[in-house]
Amino acid sequence: MAKQDYYECLGVSRDADAATLKKAYRKLAMDHHPDRNPGDAEAEKRFKELSEAYEVLKDDDKRAAYDRFGHAAFEGGGPGPGGFGGGGGAGGFADIFEEMFGDFMGGRGGQRASAGRGSDLRFNMEITLEDAFNGLKTEIRVLTAVVCDDCKGSGGKDGASPAACGSCGGAGRVRQQSGFFTVERTCPTCQGTGQTIKDPCRGCGGSGRKQKEKTLSVNIPSGVEDGTRIRLASEGEAGLRGAPTGDLYIFLAIKPHRFFRRDGADIHVRVPVPMATATLGGQIEVPTVEGKLLRVSIPEGTPTGHQLRLRSKGMKVLRSESRGDMFVQIFVETPVNLTKKQKELLKEFTGDDKTTKKHSPESTGFLDKVKELWEDLRD
Repeated sequence: MAKQDYYECLGVSRDADAATLKKAYRKLAMDHHPDRNPGDAEAEKRFKELSEAYEVLKDDDKRAAYDRFGHAAFEGGGPGPGGFGGGGGAGGFADIFEEMFGDFMGGRGGQRASAGRGSDLRFNMEITLEDAFNGLKTEIRVLTAVVCDDCKGSGGKDGASPAACGSCGGAGRVRQQSGFFTVERTCPTCQGTGQTIKDPCRGCGGSGRKQKEKTLSVNIPSGVEDGTRIRLASEGEAGLRGAPTGDLYIFLAIKPHRFFRRDGADIHVRVPVPMATATLGGQIEVPTVEGKLLRVSIPEGTPTGHQLRLRSKGMKVLRSESRGDMFVQIFVETPVNLTKKQKELLKEFTGDDKTTKKHSPESTGFLDKVKELWEDLRD
């Protein structure tokens, strides 16, 4: 059975903003959450569908991919954990729900594992258009928090293990009665880790991590566009005292090119053509994004602004064997530094008004239209 459209699943329009998406998901998820519908298989199925839809549409990159390719964007070689696009598939239903309702609905098992999780990091990277076309393997240096060598991340002196927090009994969360409701929140004593350090490590002060610059290998696939985000799983900041490590997100910016202008997968280039070649026809050499020269035929009588389309000579398409097209815009170059004889020949070519009208129909036609306009205004 075909999957339901994600926008229809959440009951929003395709141009809905982030706030509208969140509001729609929150309402529907509350209604269909398994805790509110015990034993109802249909409600559980519906909740998973809602969570899957929200997981994709709340992420700008995933949403853009879905808008372009539909569900096929996440099948087969689609984005996944640690790979291009990042963020994992649609399996983090409980994480999404906890993100929005955790403080109100109470904690679930496994929350201690994420307590003290290291922060995600952002790295801005600028690449050339050629790098975006060919792909790039490079290294980056990032200053981040890494596991402390002295205590091996435990936070205790000489690697001593932490003890269970006395305030929450090691649960990492404490409950507070408020009228008819019981609110469960992160323990303020241990910050949700469920553990405390009696004799902290001197090297890291009990946090279990230190600041250090590390070198990371980055593989940028061919076909990436400006603004593409690449996720390196578990390469962010180390968590507190052995908690999970955050992720590193690389945001790509493509430098403006001297000759080419990119439009999605297509490439545009403006090429000067000598007047004689444009008039009589001939061949010119055009640069391509691969770094080669391509011979292109110019038809006789080609005017400035004429555009030639070279199929499959544009950018590579991400995760595809196909390529965009290259559009060559012609502008006819006016000759300069002419000799006396060349000027005489050009004047001879121009001739009288009849000759001009015959060989330059656009300019004479334009003047005729201007005269007609003036006559209409006088009337």
